[in-house]
Amino acid sequence: MSDHRFEVQASETIYSGAILALRVDQVRMPGGSVARREVVEHDGAVAILAVDDADRIGLIRQYRHPVGVRMLELPAGLLDGPPEESPVAAAGRELFEETGFRADDWLLLIDIAASPGMTDEVIRVFVARGLTEVGRPVGADDEEADLTVEWIDSAEAARLVLAGEITNATSAAAILAYRQVSTAGLQLRPADAPWPMRPTAFAARQG
Repeated sequence: MSDHRFEVQASETIYSGAILALRVDQVRMPGGSVARREVVEHDGAVAILAVDDADRIGLIRQYRHPVGVRMLELPAGLLDGPPEESPVAAAGRELFEETGFRADDWLLLIDIAASPGMTDEVIRVFVARGLTEVGRPVGADDEEADLTVEWIDSAEAARLVLAGEITNATSAAAILAYRQVSTAGLQLRPADAPWPMRPTAFAARQG
């Protein structure tokens, strides 16, 4: 493995908005050249693979404006809560807000670097079990006012991934990982396991 350090020689912020920022870094490459790299800073996010006693996965169908379709995906949300809110607490909040369920048992499934060639966004996906339905909070707005919840057998969910009907990257990876865990008897990490790749740049920018 090379010991080259990709040092940032200069950095410029092109845009900073409510949920992301775009900066341009000048990075020293092996051999001495300097290359321009555009980086989208993001808070990061959590997603929840909630499983009921019948091994059905709770999925939501929600409109996603950039692609212009209602996508079938896991409940998820940004890590934009108060600084003291842990990732698993954020996941619990998102599960309640989007599905109306709470969970007693939480384990860490996978971490996903969303698109590491252009963004520092990393999504932490939890498995949630021991579900209790408490009802979605009233007053959902924007896309969430149109959101619907579907419970799909985990094997069928995996088939939908492979059939190209579940195309949300986080959801696809998590569903297939869960099936592997279930069939191979693999051990999951605790919900509070270290998260060395959790994004920090955007939160630091926001102050």
